[in-house]
Amino acid sequence: MVQKDKRAFYNVMDYGANGDGIHLDHIAINGAIDVAAAAGGGTVVLPAGTYLCFSIRLKSNITLYLSPGATIVAAHKDEHPGQYDTPEPNPWADLKYQDFGHSHFRNSLIWGEHLENIAIVGTGMIYGKGLQKWGDPTPGLGNKSIALKECRNVVLKDFSILQGGHFGILATGIDNLTITNLKIDTNRDAINIDGCRHVRVSDCLLNSPNDDALVLKSSYALGRPIPTEHVTVQNCSVFGYDEGTFLDGTFQKTQKQAPDKGVVTGRIKFGTESNAAFRHITITNCTFEHCRGLALETVDGAVLENITVSNIVMNDILNAPFFFRLGRRMRGPDDLQIGTFKRVLVDNVVITASNPVYGSMLMGIPGHDVEDIRLSNIWIRITGGGTVEQAKTVVPELEESYPDPQEFGEIPAYGFFIRHAKNVYMDNITLEFENPDYRPPFILENVKGAFFNNITVQTMPGVAKFVLKDVEDFHLKENNSKRQMRLKKVKAKSL
Repeated sequence: MVQKDKRAFYNVMDYGANGDGIHLDHIAINGAIDVAAAAGGGTVVLPAGTYLCFSIRLKSNITLYLSPGATIVAAHKDEHPGQYDTPEPNPWADLKYQDFGHSHFRNSLIWGEHLENIAIVGTGMIYGKGLQKWGDPTPGLGNKSIALKECRNVVLKDFSILQGGHFGILATGIDNLTITNLKIDTNRDAINIDGCRHVRVSDCLLNSPNDDALVLKSSYALGRPIPTEHVTVQNCSVFGYDEGTFLDGTFQKTQKQAPDKGVVTGRIKFGTESNAAFRHITITNCTFEHCRGLALETVDGAVLENITVSNIVMNDILNAPFFFRLGRRMRGPDDLQIGTFKRVLVDNVVITASNPVYGSMLMGIPGHDVEDIRLSNIWIRITGGGTVEQAKTVVPELEESYPDPQEFGEIPAYGFFIRHAKNVYMDNITLEFENPDYRPPFILENVKGAFFNNITVQTMPGVAKFVLKDVEDFHLKENNSKRQMRLKKVKAKSL
């Protein structure tokens, strides 16, 4: 009988790793993982050093420990002899319901599928130097730092990622996922959570000027619509500083646009991929800095409901502070139905916004309202600069378009543009500007049930506080006043 090598810790140096940044070390690391897995599990330790690697394959019951001073560097096939694992076949990828990166997992620096009880921990770093960031996939290249598919009981803790590739972390179909105390400074999405449940994200610092920082998705990557639900996000910060300048502490803001031609990104977002559902999710105690605002989107048939957002500070927001969108892009099977957007509560938010092109946008489409939205204790101060001409802008419907504020052009309200909505409640809202802005604070179009209480807004002389068009059941109680107004049905009116 062969005696299993049963130890708690497996040092990769004992399996042939060099850690010198010159020789390839993934074979040694995978060897240590294989031995530990055969023994029933254990912790595979990378001591301080630089480990040049192609694909590292996780296995069940394995913890990969990145010691202080340990860095895994993604190799490049044109510079080193080797390549990343070949993307696995996925018949759903051919249908183009989501991009190639969402649909394949093995072409990654670190990957695992159908595993349980796995972890990557420690204060070391993952440097995706050789990963592909943009464009169509190139044979032999990897495009994700960490990709996990259909796993259970996963912990990602304490490490940093620099230049994470197309995805710093792509987690798809995971049950019981904990992500805590990560620092990510990357080119594209920092963290994607797709079709996952029982997720905890906490104490993370995420910089991503070219794409989104933290994204919840619900795609068809696994061939079926899987909801993302029971998620908590707390004590996190997201940024749009120049890539690399968060981790080096210089916090540069020289980059003005992301490759999609919009302003730099770095935000928290639900969508764009949105086939199944976003349910039972809370975001609390988070900050945004020099990036786009909070985006909640369902455009591919997903149900979005039971969401709370609280205790948020957004500073130097570069487009819409809030972008809530129900649309009908409908990228998915032909029998998809238009989704729903309801029961979203937002409380205790302080915002400074610097781009006069935008305002917050709460928008459904004709026949499909965003519903039961409550915003309370919101303070927004914008730089201002909106013109009289901008206040006359007609915002296009764009029912089938890609959902992002920049698609809709200039917004005629400096505070909130609300369209195709039902039962919108706003309490204790303050809106003000630093420079003259000739747009009204609120524009409501095709809204059924609008309740405003304790509203304090700044306006230029002759500019209405509210512009109403096709509004039913409108209620207004002015701040510090007993005056109340109720309008049962309004075709067009300015207040």
